[in-house]
Amino acid sequence: MNFSEASCVQYRLVVRDVNTLQILQLYTCLDQIQHIEWSADSLFILCAMYKRGLVQVWSLEQPEWHCKIDEGSAGLVASCWSPDGRHILNTTEFHLRITVWSLCTKSVSYIKYPKACLQGITFTRDGRYMALAERRDCKDYVSIFVCSDWQLLRHFDTDTQDLTGIEWAPNGCVLAVWDTCLEYKILLYSLDGRLLSTYSAYEWSLGIKSVAWSPSSQFLAVGSYDGKVRILNHVTWKMITEFGHPAAINDPKIVVYKEAEKSPQLGLGCLSFPPPRAGAGPLPSSESKYEIASVPVSLQTLKPVTDRANPKIGIGMLAFSPDSYFLATRNDNIPNAVWVWDIQKLRLFAVLEQLSPVRAFQWDPQQPRLAICTGGSRLYLWSPAGCMSVQVPGEGDFAVLSLCWHLSGDSMALLSKDHFCLCFLETEAVVGTACRQLGGHT
Repeated sequence: MNFSEASCVQYRLVVRDVNTLQILQLYTCLDQIQHIEWSADSLFILCAMYKRGLVQVWSLEQPEWHCKIDEGSAGLVASCWSPDGRHILNTTEFHLRITVWSLCTKSVSYIKYPKACLQGITFTRDGRYMALAERRDCKDYVSIFVCSDWQLLRHFDTDTQDLTGIEWAPNGCVLAVWDTCLEYKILLYSLDGRLLSTYSAYEWSLGIKSVAWSPSSQFLAVGSYDGKVRILNHVTWKMITEFGHPAAINDPKIVVYKEAEKSPQLGLGCLSFPPPRAGAGPLPSSESKYEIASVPVSLQTLKPVTDRANPKIGIGMLAFSPDSYFLATRNDNIPNAVWVWDIQKLRLFAVLEQLSPVRAFQWDPQQPRLAICTGGSRLYLWSPAGCMSVQVPGEGDFAVLSLCWHLSGDSMALLSKDHFCLCFLETEAVVGTACRQLGGHT
């Protein structure tokens, strides 16, 4: 378990102890850092400097040890760890190749023709296999490699017009491959490259926008531009149900939480004379809470601009809870709402309507608890027992743009544009009032 956190400020990499926030290590890189990433065992940390085509690796156990990888004239557009935490995969400019560097043997392997797509590399959860999308001679292919020696295991073409993404099922037995949004098609392949099934919901319209496997590998959720989520089962790979996202909620069995904001009441003890000067300090911020709305409820909708690329319609975000009991979704033209579906009963369980558009949400890795942020200074939590709004402490407004849970589920990192904050959850129902503001940049 990782008890350290890392952040970068231009050339510097800072590693702190999570509990005390004391600086453990301070590293200086050769250029401005664009990307940092921990190895799976948290013993090494990677710093990528794309502008110079450099990668530097630092060891937490041996501070004097470090590694430098220079891609030279080939350039660098992406860098990531392999699951074993001892190999680094660098993607060169124009996606000409992927270079696999070994920290143990110092060997180098090359993989040609990686496809420049939204999600072109995926590893099985046990780290044994890697699937890579490729593009050769105007055709799409998938290659499966054995991660222990990076030898090619399978290579097959896919019946796609313009492959957009690939994703292994959590059990590592099935690979999902989906086509461009102009062609509604998702294909399921076995580990040996056999086509198990093909699914298409409709034709002649924008198709797949998002895809997510359930942790149990029993369900595959496909979010579409028509505002629906279709659930495929792992036995027949046929659709068992579809979830629509209408702007009006009429079912009285569905709980609709609406965020409400009210200004705090100031007592006489809070007033000062003479009044404080402008800029002397932050004014008391407004409070936020959830209210249960009475159905029918009309949700705020956004009229999409359909004559431009990437219209804000369809299911842009979806994620299963760790126990596969719930599915959270967001319909991009109803941007303020989060929908929570009961997968066991295949019905809508709850809807949360925020005051601002939802920027991100993520499930607690250990239990069905959903964290939501909207770009404001609050964190929102939902569980089957209810939901709550928590103000992030600190001077000024801390705009939470994204968040990430710790694997233990007892803390999370909240990120703004220039700062980040560690939030500790003391109990299941109490969000840590011990959020600690850090001065470093992300």
